[in-house]
Amino acid sequence: MSLSQSLFTIAVLIAVSAFFSMAEISLAASRRLRLRQMADEGDARADRVMRMQDQPGYYFTVVQIGQNAIAILGGIVGEGAFSPYFTRALELWFSPTTAATLGFLSSFFIITSLFIVFADLIPKRLSMAESETVALRVVGPMQTCMTLFKPIVWLYSRTTDGFFRLLKLPTQRDERITSDDILAMTEAGARTGMMGQREQQMIANVFELDSRTVSSAMTQRERIAYFLRDDSEEVVRLRIAAEPFSTYPVCEGDIDHVVGYVDAKDLFQRALTNQPISLRDDTLVQKALVVPDRLTLTEVLDQFRQVHEDFAIILNEYSLVVGVVTLNDVMSTVMGDMVDMDDEEQIVRRDANSWLIDGVTPIQDVLRALSLDSLPHDQEYETLGGFLMVMLRRVPRRTDSVNWGGYKFEVLDVDSYRIDQVMVSRIDTDAPPAAAAPA
Repeated sequence: MSLSQSLFTIAVLIAVSAFFSMAEISLAASRRLRLRQMADEGDARADRVMRMQDQPGYYFTVVQIGQNAIAILGGIVGEGAFSPYFTRALELWFSPTTAATLGFLSSFFIITSLFIVFADLIPKRLSMAESETVALRVVGPMQTCMTLFKPIVWLYSRTTDGFFRLLKLPTQRDERITSDDILAMTEAGARTGMMGQREQQMIANVFELDSRTVSSAMTQRERIAYFLRDDSEEVVRLRIAAEPFSTYPVCEGDIDHVVGYVDAKDLFQRALTNQPISLRDDTLVQKALVVPDRLTLTEVLDQFRQVHEDFAIILNEYSLVVGVVTLNDVMSTVMGDMVDMDDEEQIVRRDANSWLIDGVTPIQDVLRALSLDSLPHDQEYETLGGFLMVMLRRVPRRTDSVNWGGYKFEVLDVDSYRIDQVMVSRIDTDAPPAAAAPA
């Protein structure tokens, strides 16, 4: 075989090997969601690629047969094409035996380099960048190769399947998409600029609904505006004017004996039409949904959907009212700062290194604001005030502080044993894990 014929043969072998490399990587790297979208748009090749991904045994067997056969042929052709020329050139400086050895090694190095660069690295990088497009283009020729080499493919595939069964290894890849997968994709999209940071955070908040309890989004007991069953019309009107809310619990005697709730729209309608307002009127007071305080926000949403309500009373294990929650409260948790809150913000950033935080702020929101992964003993509390109580092992007093994770948490105000305001400041060095400084 002449040099030109050898070079042409090597070029063809490199091209065929590049084809198999592209076929291998493109099938493995193709995203099933993208292929499903292409199939829905009418591209039949996408369905064929997905079927290959479901049963990739024959496909990869053909790839390996092709690549190994071509590698052997390339070595044979390359050795015969280049070795004589290198050997004759090197005989000018070395003995014939040494020149023959060096000529073979030079030929081997050149052929191997050509295959690595043009039959492996370049095709595989291209296939990784455009995996779905490449997979659609090569699936037809690969099916033809699978038909042509079917007997050999069958033999090797059966042998491989036997080893897989013997070792109890999976033969199909798991296509299930978890919440962690979705969050990872949205975070990657936010980093590349394909998705806004706020939209990515909203998606993350949706998945947090399964882990956040209702107490993290509720209106605390001491902030509930409610009516007593015996309140006069004048008291009702004054309270509506002083504390305008959409819904008010109605109680018998005290807040722990809730008999229902009244909608502000019904009160306004009666006021506008000069009808009497009496909380003894069963047509005005509606039955309230009551839920335990250990429910997650997802479970509360399910309760709202089942009873077609958007307001619930929250009880603890001692049947005491600990708060109320509305559908808007849950949605505000999802939307974060994308919606305008009527009440005062719970987390106010004062400057680059300090925050003023309400004591009842859910601990998940605190972690997000401070860019922390976790706080110690996080199973024992749900709010920033709870964190301080656990760390101090007592009810905090004004000026008490705790250092953790490079931050100082200092109590600024306590109202009737309730932690009202906490100043969080970034400190230069990490403090020891539970450094508390009581007043």
